[in-house]
Amino acid sequence: MRFLPLFAAIFAITPLAIDLYLPAMPVIADHFSSEIEVIQNSLSVYLIGYACGMFLFGPVADRFGRRPLVLLGLGMFAIISWVLPLVSNPELFVALRFFQALFGGAATVVIPGAIKELFGKDTAKGLSYVSMIMMIAPMLAPAIGSQLMLIGEWAWIFKSLSIYALIMLVIAYFKFPDLGHLDHRTEQNPASEIRFLASYRIVFGTPKVKAFLAISMLSSVVFFGYITSVSFLYMQVYSLNESQFSLLFGVNVIGLIAASFINTRLVPRLGSRLILIGGVVGAFVLGLSFLGLLVFNANFALIAANFMLITSFMMVISANSDAMILRQFSAQVGTATAVIGTLRFGCGALAGPLLAIMSDGSAQPIGWLIGAALSLMLVVLISTFGSKWSHQECTNHA
Repeated sequence: MRFLPLFAAIFAITPLAIDLYLPAMPVIADHFSSEIEVIQNSLSVYLIGYACGMFLFGPVADRFGRRPLVLLGLGMFAIISWVLPLVSNPELFVALRFFQALFGGAATVVIPGAIKELFGKDTAKGLSYVSMIMMIAPMLAPAIGSQLMLIGEWAWIFKSLSIYALIMLVIAYFKFPDLGHLDHRTEQNPASEIRFLASYRIVFGTPKVKAFLAISMLSSVVFFGYITSVSFLYMQVYSLNESQFSLLFGVNVIGLIAASFINTRLVPRLGSRLILIGGVVGAFVLGLSFLGLLVFNANFALIAANFMLITSFMMVISANSDAMILRQFSAQVGTATAVIGTLRFGCGALAGPLLAIMSDGSAQPIGWLIGAALSLMLVVLISTFGSKWSHQECTNHA
């Protein structure tokens, strides 16, 4: 338990890097004399870079250990964050955001594996604790970004990210645990050396994880659909002002924290399998309700409450699906985490383009996207737990 605040603080660099500069996007676009769409694209580029970072560095963590990657990732993240506001054109700014995310992935890909070593069968409980603590970052990030712009220029947003990463680097140097020592055993046995592609073949070749990966990917589509569309839905469709939007955004984050806390209480009693089933079924019902509310132009309070509940269910679903995946591996935990992160953030990056294609100026495309993703998730769940292996295996790992 004593390492969880450190894990959460390291993991928080991703939501901070995503949310901290959101209020500054128009100012950054003016600074570079570019269209705001160019700066908005830096968010999708960040997600792609983060996915690539997890994909690249996951097997490296299995081979060389978690601690070196944390230090490398935090160090490079700090350097690139400091350089970002110094560039002279938007294209280079967007390119550096990719590499900022790439090394952010190196620092964070090791965290779920470390939690798995600490919590074992209660991995979902540990993941929920970290998520619960980490959710403070996106709750405060937009407000902090706005305040940094008031006391200085937008460059201080990225300088603050750099300073934060340096602080985490120093703390991690002295405090990050060396758990499991799996990497040292691997180094002593050349015949069992974990190679990059071989590690991915092992993970993708494990039938039990495929359905849970699909559920994780679909939950990411829903969650990043929310992130991409929430400002449009609240501020343009329903005409909320910036203060009202910030308040509702904060309330939604509190809902995510509450969902994580509830999950930590339920996992030891019910197990990840049962919670995952209940979460997917509940989210599907909420998704249909959300779509209906949008189609029939229902009261905004009902729509906002429904949206908040859906995202809270996604927090529970992702924690338990990740736990079900990680428990299938020992020497390939880093690679399995990389697969989860790569697919999750890669799918998350698709939410924006999909909504843009579906856009008709109304809120309904958001409902259709979320409804479709949750319907597919239910189909995957039914096919998974209806198969011959699922009952026995998932009961054993619940």
